[in-house]
Amino acid sequence: MSVADLRQKYGKFELLESGMAATPAEQFTHWFAQALEAGVPEPNAMTLATVGDNQHPSARIVLLKGFDERGFVFYTNYESRKGSELARHPQASLLFFWQLLERQVRIEGRIEKTSAEESDAYFHSRPLGSRIGAWVSPQSRPITREDLENRNKELTEQLGDDPARPPHWGGYRVVPHYVEFWQGRPSRLHDRLAYQLHEDGSWRLQRLAP
Repeated sequence: MSVADLRQKYGKFELLESGMAATPAEQFTHWFAQALEAGVPEPNAMTLATVGDNQHPSARIVLLKGFDERGFVFYTNYESRKGSELARHPQASLLFFWQLLERQVRIEGRIEKTSAEESDAYFHSRPLGSRIGAWVSPQSRPITREDLENRNKELTEQLGDDPARPPHWGGYRVVPHYVEFWQGRPSRLHDRLAYQLHEDGSWRLQRLAP
């Protein structure tokens, strides 16, 4: 079969203005709960897009580790490629795709770091191997597999059973100004309802053409 002939028919649900929550955080909470209930694989997996000094975009999958009215949180190495790009260009876009529900959520917003207390709390909730790994990996920099394994062995012995959070590792929060909910529909006439943040702090909802 040709790649061009690959198609998916959509039509499980519809998305109406009358059924939308007052804020995107409330609507996301509702949809995320449905994704969990439906057994969507890794429902907190999301594409994070950043931009470099050359204006070239870059994207990768990261894991959502918290969300509320303030925004959407993930954790990473501040000295990684994405960390460096976010330091210079503190805007980002997130994308969730929940295929089982035929849904996408697009989020655009500014970036801020989480507090040290938030980062510490999440870091210490991680498995020991992941905590040591945050010290081991000079993320995004060239390294051989042998060097990585040697660093892991050395630091596992040095750091013990309760390593502190590395100063170069912590959380980011995407503070949204735009959140779009997409529901697949027949004949590619998909439902797209977008929340836009206005200057007075209120959210306005509008339908977009598919």
